[in-house]
Amino acid sequence: MSTQGFTLPDYSGGSIANLMRTLADACGAPPPVQPPLAAHYGINPMALSHTRNIILIVVDGLGARKLEQHGTGLMRQHAGKRLSSVFPSTTAAAIPSFMTGLMPAQHALTGWHMWLEETQAITAVLPLTPRTGPLFSTPREDLPQQIFDHHTLYAGMHRPAWVISPQEIAGSPFNQHHSRGADTLAYSDLTDMMETVAGMAQIPGRKFIYAYWPTLDTTSHHFGTDSKEAHATLQHFCQSFDLLLESIAGTDTQVFVTADHGFIDSPESRVIQLDDLPELADMLMRPLCGEQRVAWCYLKAGAASDFPRCVQARLGNRVELVSREQMLAEHWFGPGPIHPKLASRIGDVALVMQDDWSIKDWMPGERRYSMLGVHGGTSINEMQVPLIAVHV
Repeated sequence: MSTQGFTLPDYSGGSIANLMRTLADACGAPPPVQPPLAAHYGINPMALSHTRNIILIVVDGLGARKLEQHGTGLMRQHAGKRLSSVFPSTTAAAIPSFMTGLMPAQHALTGWHMWLEETQAITAVLPLTPRTGPLFSTPREDLPQQIFDHHTLYAGMHRPAWVISPQEIAGSPFNQHHSRGADTLAYSDLTDMMETVAGMAQIPGRKFIYAYWPTLDTTSHHFGTDSKEAHATLQHFCQSFDLLLESIAGTDTQVFVTADHGFIDSPESRVIQLDDLPELADMLMRPLCGEQRVAWCYLKAGAASDFPRCVQARLGNRVELVSREQMLAEHWFGPGPIHPKLASRIGDVALVMQDDWSIKDWMPGERRYSMLGVHGGTSINEMQVPLIAVHV
């Protein structure tokens, strides 16, 4: 979907949220509100429901273009079908959609850094820590009950479900909360992940297996999405995928591979530092939230008129300023019903960065860092992800 030059999710039948509706239907889970995948994807939930194993592998950061240009083996052979991510095109919004079947409009998770009324702080939502300063007084394991009110898909499935996650996050409060209704298995590296998936597929009986692999995302952030390191990481996954399919041949298994988002590179020369724009920063009630490619702005009283003029004067065509009302009216986060806390988690206006621009601010005491590869925005390369579907 394209609106005023933005590439937005196709919630009508072509997004990762629609994929999850299709898988929910196949597994007997209560259907999310969005429709299933469009017919041209060729995935019939009724036929899929009779398959012994349904496996969903999410490769963090695998854009459709990247796979089509640099994939190898069966991944490259089956490339071509594309889905859109959700908005914003980032892990913090997309992974909850995979694990709950909900669009961001319903789960209201809107980026890595979110202002949360529950914590009264800008919170890194995946680790559930404050952006700066000491940890919250509430133990981290108790925070999910305060912040999240959505259900997972797994508890409602008519088949056992398994979540296979990296050791670093498998036991985290966020992951444990979003894995409710499934059994969790932790793995150490890609080989261990694929062997775990293969071992589960060999167990008798119908089951749903969700596996998440973060390494391509980490590599792309650090070295850039078109770096030799990112290409090698992708090719390592493709080779491991070939071995997985070989090891589970004949098990009546439907394997899906997709991603939470794609990537672009935003070199240092294209990173706008809010420190250099004090007149803009002075109109903000709190630091920027969201992502470097889509930043949520909470305006001070009386700044609603001056802020857009200042953005236009200082940033010009490097950014589009989009109001909260426009994003909600145009269903950027998905159509209703809308979570009652969504509006409070996206500020008054959004800085939607154009081309390869990004924006960053720094809080006192915050450790400074740089990322060459970024995501969260509305470019095709960030928004479009592959859909691989193979039956063995």
